[in-house]
This record gives sequence, C-alpha cells and structure tokens, in this order.
Amino acid sequence: AGKGKGPQRKPLSLERNKRSEILFGVAPCWLALTQARRALFRLFLKQSRGSGPPVRGEFALQAAARGVSVLHVSGRELDVLSRGRSHQGVCLEAAPLPFKSLRDAEEPHLGDGQSGSRQLLWLVLEHIQDPMNLGAVLRSAYFLGVDRVVASQRNSCPLTPIVSKASAGAVEVFDVYGTDDLQDFLKAKSAEGWEVVGTISRPGDVEDVPVISCSEFRWDKPVIVVIGSEGEGLSLETQLQCQRMLAIPPGRALHPGIDSLNVSVAAGILLHSICSQKRRHGD
Repeated sequence: AGKGKGPQRKPLSLERNKRSEILFGVAPCWLALTQARRALFRLFLKQSRGSGPPVRGEFALQAAARGVSVLHVSGRELDVLSRGRSHQGVCLEAAPLPFKSLRDAEEPHLGDGQSGSRQLLWLVLEHIQDPMNLGAVLRSAYFLGVDRVVASQRNSCPLTPIVSKASAGAVEVFDVYGTDDLQDFLKAKSAEGWEVVGTISRPGDVEDVPVISCSEFRWDKPVIVVIGSEGEGLSLETQLQCQRMLAIPPGRALHPGIDSLNVSVAAGILLHSICSQKRRHGD
C-alpha cells in the first residue's frame, strides 16, 4: 500500500505548489494543450501495456512540442488528480484561465452598435454559480455563433476545470470576458445603439419591462441577451437596463413545482431562437 501512495503525493503537491489546477478529460486537455492560452506544467497520461490508444501518442507529441513534461501514471492516480471525475485517461496541470478584461477588447467594437453594418449577438451572464450550467451555456454559445460572452465577476463561478469539461473544451477556445459593473456595462452598450434584452422564466416576475415570447422576437440591431442566476433570475437592477424581456412559452399547463427550465437548457433555446432570426434576416 505504501508503494501506491508515493506517486500520488507528487502530482498533488505539484497542484498546490504551483497554484495550478488539474484539467481532466480528452477535449479540455487537448484544446488547452494545443491552444496554449494557459501556462502548462505537466501532462498525466494513463499507463497502458503495449503502445496504448493513438490519442495518447498524439497527446505526448503535442506536449513535447510545447515543452510540457509527460508523466505516465495509473488510473488510480488520475482518479485522485481529477477527484474522481471522468478523466478519460488524461489530466493536465495548468494555470487557471481568468476572465478576459473588457478593457482589452472594447475599442474595436465601439462603432458596431451604431453602424448596424452587421448583426452582433453578445451573451451576458449574471451570477451563474453552477460550473456545470456555466460550461453547458458556454458550449451552446460557442456552437450557435454568439460573438462574445461577458460574465459578472461577482457572485459567479470562475472558469474552473469542471466548467471546461462541461463545455466540452469550448472555454479553451472561446474568450469569456468579465465585468465588475454589469449595470454600467449594459447602460454603455445601450447608449451605443445595442438592444439589451433580458430573459425571464415566469412573466409575472417582472414589472415595467415588456415581456414577449422568444419566437416573437425580431432582430434589427446588435443585441445583448442577459441571462440570470439559476434560482433568482436577473436582479432588479439588471432588469431595469433591459428594453424587453424574452420568455420561453411552456407547452402545457405546468405543475407549480416544475415551472421553469434549467438555465443552460433555457439559454440554448433562447440563443437558437435568436440565431435562427439572424440566419433568416441574412437570407
């Protein structure tokens, strides 16, 4: 038993000493490795008898090209590194992925809202705290063609390895921006000519802002879609920055205990509805 514990301590101490985190799963590790948007430390591959699956050879080659050390470890050690989550035989020690600063990317887009020369869709996330939901939302946003994602940094989940796994690695290739003052950001974009639309699961929960079905939404200018937290929805302060609120109409009379959608599912439906508008508009 003592022999088995020795190799486990080393990767765990590496995680602590370098203030790094452990990515797990084929897609997050491969994309983090190939995109090199993070500092990369060590790649952990499951030991195998013989040559092993081709994907592990590709990982080892890519790591060598990046100057990243490769450790061949047991499945049990990978289980420890990933804390029992589905690692698919691969873990990667890397620096955390921070939110990008809006200050670094705002200027090139300032004229887009006023010019109306092309339709832009930005997704804004307020207080999304569940990493599985955040990852799933980012995966849908990337897939459906959202131009930019902006998240409130306070009371929100950071871009953790669980988020990366739930996003199928989309977070490794898709920038996520952060803001400390969501209301001020929305006010500024509205002044530039963007339409700010919120989302609501129960139409009775909002006052003083028109509520329409997402299927009725017509898109004639750059738009920001704001999605709120899993339990509370959008804060009142954020609702007041919205010109309209979008709702997904239910397909039946709902039981009081099951009267809303999971936030990542709702985000996928709303984004698809709007993105299909974009395609129709361009035809």
